[in-house]
Order: sequence, then C-alpha cells, then structure tokens
Amino acid sequence: MTDWVSLFSGGKDSSWALYRALEEGLDVSRLLTVHPAGDSYMYHTPATHLAELAAESVGIDLVEVEPADFGADDVDDAAAQGDAELEPMEGALRALAATDGMDITGVTAGAVESEFQTSRIRGMCDRLGIDLFAPLWGEDPVELAEAMFEAGFEIRIVQVAAYGLDESWLGRRYDADALAELRELRAEYGVHPLGEGGEFETYVIDGPHMDRRIDLSYDTVWEGDRGHIEVTDATLA
Repeated sequence: MTDWVSLFSGGKDSSWALYRALEEGLDVSRLLTVHPAGDSYMYHTPATHLAELAAESVGIDLVEVEPADFGADDVDDAAAQGDAELEPMEGALRALAATDGMDITGVTAGAVESEFQTSRIRGMCDRLGIDLFAPLWGEDPVELAEAMFEAGFEIRIVQVAAYGLDESWLGRRYDADALAELRELRAEYGVHPLGEGGEFETYVIDGPHMDRRIDLSYDTVWEGDRGHIEVTDATLA
C-alpha cells in the first residue's frame, strides 16, 4: 500500500489539488497543514485553524504543524526564509514516513505559478525520494477557477490585500460573478484571477470531496487597504 499526503490549508488551491488527486485514484491517507505564526512566503496564512474542520468533512486524518515565526517582514533574504519555512513541513513528512504502516509515495500541492514555492517543494520531494502531484501548475487560472465552480466547489474569500479589492469582498463567494470582476481588475490593477500573488485568500466550505458543508459566522476586520474575516463560529452542517 502506498500513501499520498496532501499539503492542505482549506483554501481553494490545495483543496483542488486534493480533489484532483482523489479523482485520479491516488490514495491520500493524510492531510498536512502548516500553521504560520506570522507572514509567510511559503504558506497560506489566514484561518488555517479551520483546516481541521475541513479535514473532518473530507474524512481524511489531518497532521498539523506549528512552526516558529520566521518574521517575513523582517528578513531581507526571501530565498533563505523560504528554505527555512520549508523545514517544519519536511520534518513532518519525515516523521510520517517513519510511522509504522506508512509508505509515502508523494505529496499534492496547489501552486499555480509560483516558482518560488514549487521549486522548494519539488526539491523537498527529491530529498525525500517521493513524487509531487501539482495539477494546477502551469494551468490557465481562469479555466482552473471555472473548473472549480463546475465541480461544485463553494468558496469564500477570507482575506484581501490588493488595489481594487475593498471590504465588500470579505466573506464574498468566489464564483463566476466574482471571477468576471477579478478579470476586469486584472486589466486595471494586475490582480491575479486566483489570487496567486497574495491578492486574496480563500476557504472552501463545500465541495464534491466533502461530506458536510461548513457554516461560518464571522466579523470583518479592515485595516486601511487590506482586511480579513475573523471567524466567530464554524460548524459542520
């Protein structure tokens, strides 16, 4: 028996990579979430505590990693920080590989265009002697978003940080209407349709890979030119 580990935040990209892996028949036996303590070059940062609820709905065991705060804003060498941020993930995978009954074949990742992230994850896989399944890599972002909608993903925007995205986007459903507006904002401000540059972050509350929908209650927090939702309650429907 071979095991796959899905790098998982609960956001749309890692959830899509997981969904595609399951559709391809890969035996995903663990989800792995890294909780950054501060800003991060490598990881999805908002609301990662909700990954546990998403994992419960998906029905796959979750491994959670609490790294040190590497202080992205205080480090001049982004490459060095990216390498350092990868260490907790690699350590967790090595620990999993040493677990009785585990035979890790590979990991899934949701990177779309970030060579910074993907090259490091690929290097980690090479060091561990495992495969990388990255079904979003190099694909057209608009087509990827449309595929998510068609598959039945219900996605909420949980953080924004880009020109053109105001407080009204917080908690908004990421759907065909939102995508159409984002395509207009791409022409005006360069906003990526999938938020690949950190323009916005998401959380998947329902999808074909999930048994139960997640209901969220939240407040919005706006800080001048960026904001996020502060979840006050989250339950499985």
